[in-house]
Amino acid sequence: MAIVPTVRCRSMRRALAFYTGVLDFERVGGDGRPDDPSFAVLAREGHRLFLSSHAGDGEFGQAIVVETGDVDGLFRTLCGRGLNPPDRPESPVHRGPVDQTWGTREFYVDDPDGNTLRFAQRLQEHRATGGARP
Repeated sequence: MAIVPTVRCRSMRRALAFYTGVLDFERVGGDGRPDDPSFAVLAREGHRLFLSSHAGDGEFGQAIVVETGDVDGLFRTLCGRGLNPPDRPESPVHRGPVDQTWGTREFYVDDPDGNTLRFAQRLQEHRATGGARP
């Protein structure tokens, strides 16, 4: 069984530019058009994510966890691709990877529509691989 989240977007063109150009997802399907309303299937490391600008497909402001094997390396890569972490003093995880009390190391990215992607690595895995902090 696979559970695939549907992320709501206002502008498919803008969402596709962000998810494929900055977050390194690949568009692998959908209705084939970037005009709104539309639907796209994205993939990253073998996992899928749906984008939809159709009314009723999800809510704005949702949070989605994306597990990764190298959270610090991924953060550096995404910054190199154009991710510009905001200086949000109230949210250090938006500025870079942070160890969480629940056993993960995470950083958060808000997409253009206010949805949050939480990139996370289990601390046990991070320490076992000698994960270096940025």
